[in-house]
Amino acid sequence: MEQELIQIKEKALAAIKAADDLTVLNEQRVRYLGKKGSLTAILRGMGKLAPEERPRIGQLVNKVRADIESLIEEKQTALKARELSDRLATEKIDVTLPGRKRELGHFHPLTLTLNKLKDIFRSMGYSIAEGPQIETDYFNFEALNLPKDHPARDMQDSFYITDEILMRTQTSPVQARTMQSHEPNSPIKIIAPGRVYRRDDYDATHSPMFTQVEGLCIDENIKFSDLKGTLTMAMQQLFNDDLKLRFRPSFFPFTEPSAEVDISCVMCHGKGCRVCKGTGWLEILGAGMVHPRVLEMSGYDPQKVSGFAFGLGVERVAMLAYGIEDLRLFFDNDLRFLKQFC
Repeated sequence: MEQELIQIKEKALAAIKAADDLTVLNEQRVRYLGKKGSLTAILRGMGKLAPEERPRIGQLVNKVRADIESLIEEKQTALKARELSDRLATEKIDVTLPGRKRELGHFHPLTLTLNKLKDIFRSMGYSIAEGPQIETDYFNFEALNLPKDHPARDMQDSFYITDEILMRTQTSPVQARTMQSHEPNSPIKIIAPGRVYRRDDYDATHSPMFTQVEGLCIDENIKFSDLKGTLTMAMQQLFNDDLKLRFRPSFFPFTEPSAEVDISCVMCHGKGCRVCKGTGWLEILGAGMVHPRVLEMSGYDPQKVSGFAFGLGVERVAMLAYGIEDLRLFFDNDLRFLKQFC
């Protein structure tokens, strides 16, 4: 067995010295020192030796193991140093090259516009209210004075999931939900921003999905003049202090009286141009006094309180604010367009 140990040592040292990479070196370590290695096999066979032979052979095995381990460690250090040297020689870095600029994200133009609208109305004491985008027919239509046979429903043809569940066509349901969650006749002052859905064309001015901001103010002695003052202040903060507003009579089932609101053209300042088609005015939103029937259906007494509501499309505002002529640019995710708003 002593002669066998000497032969194992000589073969192991020769194999380790010949190893030219770390993978081969590890294979030799396992071959001689592993659980099934040559030295381990000898240790397992020491039980067959005479008792007086075991201490001497055991010392010899330990010495051979120590010599092999020492040479493996030296060889491993040399191979790692050579590998590092080779990498340094081949993986050179040109420190004169310009650094790689990290791309930073930024807000989408619709988000910028929506955030500005939120800030404006928050400064006027309004809070933000939200509601589900998948809505019931009751909150989307009936609670807003639009019964099932009402012809005005045709103007908001939507995506129905069932006969009673649909994708909301406006954020007005949030107003009804807010009123019904409050104590009857308690004051409310909210805006409801969010996505809405209508079965519509997808062209330069239409989209089946868009963003809306609706507002609701209810309290004692709320008048149409309060609505005019609120919208005038908000639109002037949004565009410019010289902006003028025009209220035209209109019809909405959930407000009475109702009005379409125009602003003086932000491009030509009311002089007349291609954008406003020479009129000097641009339609921006709809508004009106909350219909007494809507108040009653949500538990409010129209004899004690009154209120106004308004709604506008964020895409429409962003197009005017940034001079954008095609609505589809907001949804195309073209970086050449979006990077202009960094």
